[in-house]
Amino acid sequence: MVDYHAANQAYQYGPSSGGGNGAGGGGSMGDYMAQEDDWDRDLLLDPAWEKQQRKTFTAWCNSHLRKAGTQIENIDEDFRDGLKLMLLLEVISGERLPKPERGKMRVHKINNVNKALDFIASKGVKLVSIGAEEIVDGNAKMTLGMIWTIILRFAIQDISVEETSAKEGLLLWCQRKTAPYKNVNVQNFHISWKDGLAFNALIHRHRPELIEYDKLRKDDPVTNLNNAFEVAEKYLDIPKMLDAEDIVGTLRPDEKAIMTYVSCFYHAFSGAQKAETAANRICKVLAVNQENEHLMEDYERLASDLLEWIRRTIPWLEDRVPQKTIQEMQQKLEDFRDYRRVHKPPKVQEKCQLEINFNTLQTKLRLSNRPAFMPSEGRMVSDINNGWQHLEQAEKGYEEWLLNEIRRLERLDHLAEKFRQKASIHEAWTDGKEAMLKQRDYETATLSDIKALIRKHEAFESDLAAHQDRVEQIAAIAQELNELDYYDSHNVNTRCQKICDQWDNLGSLTHSRREALEKTEKQLETIDQLHLEYAKRAAPFNNWMESAMEDLQDMFIVHTIEEIEGLISAHDQFKSTLPDADREREAILAIHKEAQRIAESNHIKLSGSNPYTTVTPQIINSKWEKVQQLVPKRDHALLEEQSKQQSNEHLRRQFASQANMVGPWIQTKMEEIGRISIEMNGTLEDQLSHLKQYERSIVDYKPSLDLLEQQHQLIQEALIFDNKHTNYTMEHIRVGWEQLLTTIARTINEVENQILTRDAKGISQEQMQEFRASFNHFDKKQTGSMDSDDFRALLISTGYSLGDAEFNRIMSVVDPNHSGLVTFQAFIDFMSRETTDTDTADQVIASFKVLAGDKNFITAEELRRELPPDQAEYCIARMAPYQGPDAAPGALDYKSFSTALYGESDL
Repeated sequence: MVDYHAANQAYQYGPSSGGGNGAGGGGSMGDYMAQEDDWDRDLLLDPAWEKQQRKTFTAWCNSHLRKAGTQIENIDEDFRDGLKLMLLLEVISGERLPKPERGKMRVHKINNVNKALDFIASKGVKLVSIGAEEIVDGNAKMTLGMIWTIILRFAIQDISVEETSAKEGLLLWCQRKTAPYKNVNVQNFHISWKDGLAFNALIHRHRPELIEYDKLRKDDPVTNLNNAFEVAEKYLDIPKMLDAEDIVGTLRPDEKAIMTYVSCFYHAFSGAQKAETAANRICKVLAVNQENEHLMEDYERLASDLLEWIRRTIPWLEDRVPQKTIQEMQQKLEDFRDYRRVHKPPKVQEKCQLEINFNTLQTKLRLSNRPAFMPSEGRMVSDINNGWQHLEQAEKGYEEWLLNEIRRLERLDHLAEKFRQKASIHEAWTDGKEAMLKQRDYETATLSDIKALIRKHEAFESDLAAHQDRVEQIAAIAQELNELDYYDSHNVNTRCQKICDQWDNLGSLTHSRREALEKTEKQLETIDQLHLEYAKRAAPFNNWMESAMEDLQDMFIVHTIEEIEGLISAHDQFKSTLPDADREREAILAIHKEAQRIAESNHIKLSGSNPYTTVTPQIINSKWEKVQQLVPKRDHALLEEQSKQQSNEHLRRQFASQANMVGPWIQTKMEEIGRISIEMNGTLEDQLSHLKQYERSIVDYKPSLDLLEQQHQLIQEALIFDNKHTNYTMEHIRVGWEQLLTTIARTINEVENQILTRDAKGISQEQMQEFRASFNHFDKKQTGSMDSDDFRALLISTGYSLGDAEFNRIMSVVDPNHSGLVTFQAFIDFMSRETTDTDTADQVIASFKVLAGDKNFITAEELRRELPPDQAEYCIARMAPYQGPDAAPGALDYKSFSTALYGESDL
């Protein structure tokens, strides 16, 4: 810009956006002047009016010239050279005028004034009888007329309320703003303002904290006027353009002076209104962003907590270190049941709620034109689902391992007890046998004694051979315990080895004793046949009784009624052999009695007991009595086990009956929810109400599931591992129940999101029903989604004319993951964007520009002044420093911030 003060001082300035309404078009100024027609150019101004105009116009000019660092003192003198006049026009229009002439001659001044008058005329203003010569000559009347023309064009002409003219528009604005105030009745721009109340009312309406209106009195106009003028100058940056005494002392104040002053109030407050509107728009956008960020933070926190719980739980479920006893393993099973009943259900609800929150957040982001939320790495919904799937796999494997391990330990305990019982019986039998075989009694025995010793040894060998089977059984049981990894295998192996070593030693000793007896046998002649026969028959009978006692005391383990009935049948068959055994016992005892009878008849004195056997009649009778006692005990044990298996069968049938009701019920509910989600019956609120009724019915059904859990626990506590009466396991029921709860919650959330979309986008119920009917028609498989061909047909049916490029663009919007499927939610989101408008980044930028006073940047001070504290600090923390060439200290870039709100660039 050219220096207009070369003769006085040098300064630089640029176009300002703060003065007037710019250089816009508008109607003909000549027309407006013709309507006013109260400027009598042939008559002198009223002295009082001229004084008011001089003061007012001078103050008005200086309010703009100060932006260029200068001012005027005398309005008809300081514009004579045309320099400050051109400067004034540049400031209030924001445009450059032709370069002024530097000379001080009259012709230079006239040329400069003409340049100014030409610029005014170029703005559509018709100048009547105002020439450059009059201005250069200091004609006060013409100078004031010219300034009034400038004020009308640049300060008043663009004021329009309800399509009224400029003057009428300004008057209507004043009337509306002051309507609520008592003693104020604005009808014109002269006497309506004399008491000063109208000025105070305008200020109080916009800045109530500056004026105590109720304390003003209508009969004290000077005080009222001075109060308004001082407040306007101090707080509103409106210079004092009038004197209270002049207004009060004049019958009819000058209308042009009043209009000029009042127009300054209009521009001051209309700018504040624009700033308030802009601030409200920004606050609304920021509130949406803050709420979305809060939802994102909640999602991240909940996702982290759930993933951390899964991370901690999986190693516990994958810990497959077996315990040594059934009691320890059963405690692990009880801990697992506690996890299933207490710890897992809340996490199932958290997982479902997390998916609902994620879907709601994405819907809100779509509705506010924000980019979709992308959780941080490792916290995606898919990550949670993968973790959950891993958890359930580990859970299933852990339960199977627990039950298998309990079966193994039960089998081990049974085998270990059987081993101990057989080992104890064998060890009791072998007690003293080594010492007996090592005796050298044959060296001093008689012939009959030797023969007796030989027979006795033969009986022992027979007995030894009979025990061979038991030793093999003991070794086989020990081997099986080793193969099943019995925890006390070391002691079992040690005991088994000791028995086997002793058995081998007995065999060796037996062979040695036989050789010694046979060596002297030739010297022996006779043998007592009766005793020998007794010994031969008594030994196997004695072994049979020992085996019978062992079998009657043998432990058993069964899992079904058929197995216990098989044992009962075998036991009944054994009892049927007892009469034959009793007859054999009587026959053996008869042999013993016959030997005694012959000895007594022939007066033979027997030397002690039967030399051929240690099995005396007393032993036979004692063991027979023991067998007789064990039989009813065995009966009782078998009947108890039969009762237990009948109880187990009852538990199986009880569980199966309940499971066969719960399982189909869950499947039916899943199918009904699927039908509701794709059928169009009533309003969305009706569908939501219907779904919530289903949800309540599902929740009310929970006691049936709890009853099934109780029955399942009884089955597990009874160690029942199979159930032929149902195809449903508790695991199947649990998974189905969790899927049912998740499905109903997701379906309700989908309808709620549709309601949210409908209300936010202004979609009518009829439109929503039309969208649903169209979607269902083309959803051929009734799955709630359609492929691209069906979707293209749907779009064509709604009136779209689609080329491949346009259809591919639409598919990228409704199917951003390229799954090839379009859901109903994606469809209504697309249709709502096509039929409704929302705020945009450009609108937010325009709002920030208003708050910034039309600058390309904004300062922290301006943000704190115009926005609520929390939203101001939100912006300050996220705005990058402004890097433009016109940057000021502390300047912030609101444009990049606004575009980032809508995902068009990164913060």
